[in-house]
Amino acid sequence: MFSKLFIFFIILSQSLQDSSSQVLSFTYNGFHPPLTDISVQGIATVTPNGLLKLNNITQRETGHAFYTKPIRFKDSPNGTVSSFSTTFVFAIHSEFPILSSHGMAFVVAPNASLPYGTPSQYLGLFNITNDGNETNHVFAVEFDTVMNIEFNDINNNHVGIDINSLKSVQSSQAGYWDETGQFKNLSLISRKRMQVWVDYDGLTHQIDVSMSPFRKSKPTKPLVSIARDLSSVLLQDMFVGFSSATGSLQSEHFVLGWSFGVNGKAPPLSLSKLPKLPRWEPRKIDIFFKKWMPTISIVVILLVFVPSLIFLVRFILWRKRKFAEELEDWETNLGKNYRLKFKDLYYATQGFKEEGLLGSGGFGSVYKGVMPKTRQEIAVKRVSNESQQGLKEFVSEIVSIGRMSHRNLVPLLGYCRRKNELLLVYDYMPNGSLDKYLYNSPELTLGWKQRIKVINGVASALFFLHEEWEQVVIHRDVKSSNVLLDTEYNGRLGDFGLARLCGHGSDPQTTRVAGTWGYLAPDHVRTGHATTATDVFAFGVLLLEVVCGRRPIEIQNESGERVFIVDWVFRFWIEGNILDAKDPKLGSVYDRREVEMVLKLGLMCSHSEPYIRPPMRQVIQYLRGDAMLPDLSPLDLHGRGMMLGIHHGFGESGMFTGATSIVDYDSILSGGR
Repeated sequence: MFSKLFIFFIILSQSLQDSSSQVLSFTYNGFHPPLTDISVQGIATVTPNGLLKLNNITQRETGHAFYTKPIRFKDSPNGTVSSFSTTFVFAIHSEFPILSSHGMAFVVAPNASLPYGTPSQYLGLFNITNDGNETNHVFAVEFDTVMNIEFNDINNNHVGIDINSLKSVQSSQAGYWDETGQFKNLSLISRKRMQVWVDYDGLTHQIDVSMSPFRKSKPTKPLVSIARDLSSVLLQDMFVGFSSATGSLQSEHFVLGWSFGVNGKAPPLSLSKLPKLPRWEPRKIDIFFKKWMPTISIVVILLVFVPSLIFLVRFILWRKRKFAEELEDWETNLGKNYRLKFKDLYYATQGFKEEGLLGSGGFGSVYKGVMPKTRQEIAVKRVSNESQQGLKEFVSEIVSIGRMSHRNLVPLLGYCRRKNELLLVYDYMPNGSLDKYLYNSPELTLGWKQRIKVINGVASALFFLHEEWEQVVIHRDVKSSNVLLDTEYNGRLGDFGLARLCGHGSDPQTTRVAGTWGYLAPDHVRTGHATTATDVFAFGVLLLEVVCGRRPIEIQNESGERVFIVDWVFRFWIEGNILDAKDPKLGSVYDRREVEMVLKLGLMCSHSEPYIRPPMRQVIQYLRGDAMLPDLSPLDLHGRGMMLGIHHGFGESGMFTGATSIVDYDSILSGGR
């Protein structure tokens, strides 16, 4: 028992001895010899009158000064950092009044030296290899007089809080907040004395840095402030001091007085006892600058301003030509809302960069953009316009179509005409086009409920175009790549680049075939006339696409033969197993009767004879279940004119015979993809 008590008292005595060796506070009102507790390294010295001079006019060197006794910042190695505070008065003498060498820093480090710190922008704290390492365990407050881009410096006169790196976690222009709440700038290289306060709260982890002109009281609002727990940065015992570095210019950094405290505020300094700064004698270079600076300034301004003015004028003229647009008298009658500025579209698409390209083809390219003012997402189609023939009529129809509003149409927001191209601007659909969900093993496929929802949406859009709007609109390019999906995967019919208008009951005056192979009705190819029935034909092909997950025309790998989807589905129907034509990716969750009905409706809509095809009003009735599809067999349709592709304008290969040069895209703007 006695031995245990003896050991306990020995340990307690040792603990008290260790505790008593740890410094809690110190104060230096000037650094007068003998200085047993301050060590200077590098080019740092102590002047005879008591100034701590961190560096001299030697170029590219470091200077360090540390309090040699360790400071206990934690009660245990893994504990939290105690509150601490320091205040000091410093001044920087620069060779030139407007230029300086590099700055200085108050530092807390694991050792009473920084042997690996390099000069210039590293301030004697770190070097190119260890800057940013967590193993540094260094906390510093920098007073930097050179702007270094690599450290994200805000300017060449700033105060920053550094943790293991010269990239400050928080920084500010050097200055202070006066009693009225106004910010006052301070120049670090003004050769004037300034006082700094650094405070860390161990409970809130708040780090505050304040500064003010000499003999002014501590500002109530800190200059730099941030909440950051230093427990992982500082070790149990650390050393405090200053670090400084020089570069290619001459400057001197002085510390006049310094106090430090743990678990309390740093003791106040006796400002009247601080040593005087040495007088800065004007050098020949200073006299030269003072005498010739006005003349030099005028010459520099002329050398810089005149070329800059010339460059600015040339830039304005180039910019004006770059965004020049053509505006003819007839366009003013169409309404200003539909004519968009090329400059806005250029900035919306970031100069039509490749990163924003949504798709491209013979028609042109489509780019995603964001309007600068409204932040609305848009899709911009750039279409070549080599021929001006019919442009007025085309743009008039585009603007007319732009006035349509329907939930299943992609809104056409407007157009822009410039040089040899026309830009059509649509509302952006975030989920892209329908075709990417159907072919080539897509990453995301659509279930039957989603597919029938898209089908109903496109049918509703076509019915609106054919019968409900003030004019009949023949789309002429209904296909899966022109069906876009909005955020809720609703099908929206877009791309009216080929659309044509006519009055109800009249015949649209189209004489050229326009559209996409596989969707072109035989009567359209034969006569060149587009009608609502030719739109129904393309819609029928679309129905088969959506159900089967196949392209309108596909090549059989074995024989190289091109197979038209209408022929392919029709053969399944003849064989009595039409449901085998459905997309295998549909799985087992689908309505068999609904799928069969849509397949048969697709065949009826894509019939070779236009009078067999139902109008869109009747199509919608079939899709909604308001009317029953006629109970027709394959022989019934065949007897009423239903024939395979080989018999209605297709050759043995499945392509239209004698029509390879018919698709014209209407000379100026096909719009098709």
